[in-house]
Amino acid sequence: MDTIEKSPKKLVLRMPANESLANAIRRSVAEVPVLAIDEVEIFKNDSALYDEILAHRLGLVPLKTEKGMSSKTKIELKISKVGPCTIYSGDLQGSTDVVYDKIPLTILGDGHKLELVATAVLGRGVEHAKYNPCLCYYRHLLEVTSSSEIDNVIKNAKSFIKSEKKGSKWICDLKDADIDKINSIDKDAIKDSDEMLFVIESYGQMDAKDIFTKAVEELEENLDKFEKSIK
Repeated sequence: MDTIEKSPKKLVLRMPANESLANAIRRSVAEVPVLAIDEVEIFKNDSALYDEILAHRLGLVPLKTEKGMSSKTKIELKISKVGPCTIYSGDLQGSTDVVYDKIPLTILGDGHKLELVATAVLGRGVEHAKYNPCLCYYRHLLEVTSSSEIDNVIKNAKSFIKSEKKGSKWICDLKDADIDKINSIDKDAIKDSDEMLFVIESYGQMDAKDIFTKAVEELEENLDKFEKSIK
């Protein structure tokens, strides 16, 4: 397994093709505990949005999730604003950080008020989508038969990895538009290789590498539980 790209927001791995393992890790991402707003107590809401809609929007605001947090973690975040103004996610005040502080929540007119207290707890994506920490996907690298026309397409293509020539074949990662161009030249030129790319794009609550590591740990724990249950 090779690391193609690693940053707090994105992790790209090149690995031997194993769809079962890749899909198991992808699904285990939904088992990673993430902080999100779960309850909202609204004292005053003069905005155009119903309380339920506002609470739903608050639940989808990504919050920074620290390693020391546990199932007992409860963090209160408050908003107290008077219009005219736009209420943004950054107006949430409390002991944790909002990942993106310019997410618009609602608008207050002249003299209108919004007062609320939101409680954030750890949860998992299998319980609710607001607890999903990332976009996670995988795809095969492609094996493409070389020719003068195809070579020109591949050399001008932009992708996660630099295309590699192996004998009469290219190993590459192509966008759909480039694949269509090659198919128009030779519809039998492309097939899946025995390698794939595994990608995690974090929403910001946790670093992409930490999400991957935690997902693997959750998968191992679930496998252990399954093994014990059938003994």
